Amino acid sequence: MAVDYAALKKGGFMRQKQKNNFSLRLQVVGGNLTAENLKKIAEVAEKYGDGHVHLTSRQSVEIPFVKLDDVEEVKAELAKGGCKPGVCGPRVRTVTACQGNQICPSGNIDTYDIAKKLDARYYARELPHKFKFGVTGCQNNCLKAEENDVGIKGACVVSYDEPSCIMCGVCVKACRENAITIEDGRLTLDTSKCNYCGRCAKACPTDAWKGESGYLVSFGGLFGNQICKGESFLPVIASEEQLFRVTDAAIQFFDDYANPSERFRFTLERVGIDKFKEVIKEAYNG
Repeated sequence: MAVDYAALKKGGFMRQKQKNNFSLRLQVVGGNLTAENLKKIAEVAEKYGDGHVHLTSRQSVEIPFVKLDDVEEVKAELAKGGCKPGVCGPRVRTVTACQGNQICPSGNIDTYDIAKKLDARYYARELPHKFKFGVTGCQNNCLKAEENDVGIKGACVVSYDEPSCIMCGVCVKACRENAITIEDGRLTLDTSKCNYCGRCAKACPTDAWKGESGYLVSFGGLFGNQICKGESFLPVIASEEQLFRVTDAAIQFFDDYANPSERFRFTLERVGIDKFKEVIKEAYNG
């Protein structure tokens, strides 16, 4: 009987070099799995695989050595533990994320919440080639946002309340960009140097620095046979509504202009980055 390998791959089952064996990629949104998920994955790996799993570079879990005859049983068994197969091929992949401000002291945004919303909005959408989103919480960039087709980085837009300041200098020491200085008893912020990390606001003992969360977005990142850093040209995005207008516009641009099997970066280079910037800035402005 002929095997529909394309359909299997679309459903997360990737062919192995061993005949009739598949490695099943699971959908792991934002790198989060529950204890229940982990128990079920272990059970399935023991029963249907060879007893081990692989943790991928994009926060997913793969169960290798699944036999062709067991594919449907494996999917049904995993569903009992709240696990779903992932996707491969030319479509939107699982969204990755760091732990964000719900756990990490440096985080400026709730990365897992954004990852879930992006996943609900785009996951498995058919496109000319694969498309990856990555969400990182701050300038520490643990998730390496600029390696993704669209990377989202948490920002903190700060403001200074002079009457609350005691000139302790903690913010000066906390700022890694040397954007804050104290001279002659007066504090100055050089906004051209500020990278929106928010370290000053987090370090200030008197709340003289106030911070508002936002998003910095990069486009056209690539990490594989060729490596390209995603480009950031928008100001800080202030709201989720504005963020999703921008991501909608980016993914639609790719869908409209990309050739089959062409990554987003190369579409931008072929069509013209200036044309793309016009579309994105229009979305940014609403």
